Amino acid sequence: MTNVVGIVGYGVYIPPYRIKVEEIAKVWNKEAGQIKRGLDIEEKSVPSLDEDTITISVEAARNAVFHAGIDPREIEAIFAGSESHPYAVKPTAVVVGEAIGGNTAMTAADTEFACKAGTAAIQMCMGMAKSHMIKYGLAIGADTSQSMPGDALEFTASAGGAAFILGREDLIAEIEDTFSFTTDTADFWRRNLQEFPRHGSRFTGEPAYFRHVISATKGLLEKTGKTVNDFDYVVFHQPNGKFPVKAAKDLGIPVEKLRQGLLVGKLGNTYSGASVLGLASVLDVAKAGERILVVSYGSGAGSDAFSIKVLHNIETKRGRVVSVKNYLDRKFYVDYATYARYRGKLKG
Repeated sequence: MTNVVGIVGYGVYIPPYRIKVEEIAKVWNKEAGQIKRGLDIEEKSVPSLDEDTITISVEAARNAVFHAGIDPREIEAIFAGSESHPYAVKPTAVVVGEAIGGNTAMTAADTEFACKAGTAAIQMCMGMAKSHMIKYGLAIGADTSQSMPGDALEFTASAGGAAFILGREDLIAEIEDTFSFTTDTADFWRRNLQEFPRHGSRFTGEPAYFRHVISATKGLLEKTGKTVNDFDYVVFHQPNGKFPVKAAKDLGIPVEKLRQGLLVGKLGNTYSGASVLGLASVLDVAKAGERILVVSYGSGAGSDAFSIKVLHNIETKRGRVVSVKNYLDRKFYVDYATYARYRGKLKG
């Protein structure tokens, strides 16, 4: 029996609607150019009236099952990571399992750790697969991000998600190792029954995002004995376009290694979907033998880092992938009034 665990297949989903930074800035009498330069973002995705974390997760999961080429009844665990689950009591994971034709003899649960709930789900499936508790596990990171009208978050909070099937057979990529770094840092939170999150402004940078992303990266490198030069691609959590680039520079990583997985400029911050969508974008083009460094970040706060090695089987399955680029290119622009209606920002 092998203890090599990795990705058997993956799938993504991004809503087709978009809103430009200029449209949001116009409503709040803000300088669009300054916002775009400060956040390095042009536009963001917008979920429609009939889209939420469950529908996004279902679409991504269906794509993942098709790409993996497996019988969904062989999936024995589903973990759905999000900070915008539609129900406070009723798991997203069980709806996904039913929708994809899964087996009732499975473990299912939702995870929640701000923007790293999806990578936490990957770690859980990894552990169960590695210990031979399950044949396949499905890990999902998806969100319809919340933002208070007029807040800085409104320029980035978007929607999308990715799903990964983890197992020991027919792998397209091996997850060589993982490392997590976690502290109690109050940079971003949303209390029970509150509609919009709040953020600690000055805490979001150095003590929160950068400390955790950099520490998790260094921890993984020390644990594996690798250096940043051993990786061909790097994916960091991307709350905006500036933070991951600065983290890379601080770690001595060439910015070119971030390009393929850096989606925030045309997509926005998909929260739990951000780092896993970046990983999917890299897998869309990566070749056998190449390595990917993935580091998520979740406010509150923690980071999960992964060393992933792409295997030859990726070319065999590539024709079944609905790529991230395909979803990014399929877009329709809306004005702020339509956006506000779709996001439920109009209160009666």
